[in-house]
Amino acid sequence: MRDRMWLLAGLWLRPWESSDVPVVLEAFAEPVMERQADAPITTAADAEQWIQRRRNQWRQEVAYGFAVADSTNVVLGGVAVGNLNPEHATGWISYWTTSAARGKGVATHGCRALAHWCFTDLGLFRLELGHRTNNPASCRVALAAGFAPEGLQRQKLAYDGVRYDVETHARLATDPHPR
Repeated sequence: MRDRMWLLAGLWLRPWESSDVPVVLEAFAEPVMERQADAPITTAADAEQWIQRRRNQWRQEVAYGFAVADSTNVVLGGVAVGNLNPEHATGWISYWTTSAARGKGVATHGCRALAHWCFTDLGLFRLELGHRTNNPASCRVALAAGFAPEGLQRQKLAYDGVRYDVETHARLATDPHPR
C-alpha cells in the first residue's frame, strides 16, 4: 500500500488505518449512511473489517479508498474509486462525510483530489458517479468537483420497497479543472 498523502484545501487523502475504526463506526451508524457501506457496520469489529476490505482492495488493485482527514488527522469522510476498467481507463467514484463535516466542502475537495490522483497516478480517462435524485447535496458535490450530469437511470435503486431514480455524472481527464 502506498503511504503517500495528498494535500488539497487543508485536507489530506490517505489510506484507511485501524485507528479510524471509531470514526467509521460512528459514521455508518447514522440512518442516512447505513446503506452506503458494502456490509452492515454496527460494531467495532464490523468497522475494522470494512477498513481491512479497503486495504485488501488496494493491495489487489481493484479499488482505492481514502480517508479524508483534516490537518490534525481527524477523519471527516471518505472517497474511493472502484469498478476499475483498465481497457477503457474508467472508474466509479463514491464519497461520504461524517455528519459534522457535511456542508463544509469536504466531499467536494476529496473528490477533486481523488479525480486528480486517478487521472495522474492511475492513468484513468473517465470517472463516473451516481446519486439518488432525492439527494441534492450529493449532486452539488458532483457538480462542484467537476462531474458533468449525463443522464437519469429511472428507478435504479430500491430501498424498503421504494424505487429511486439515479442521476449519473462523469468527469474526463480532458475536462477543465473545476473552480
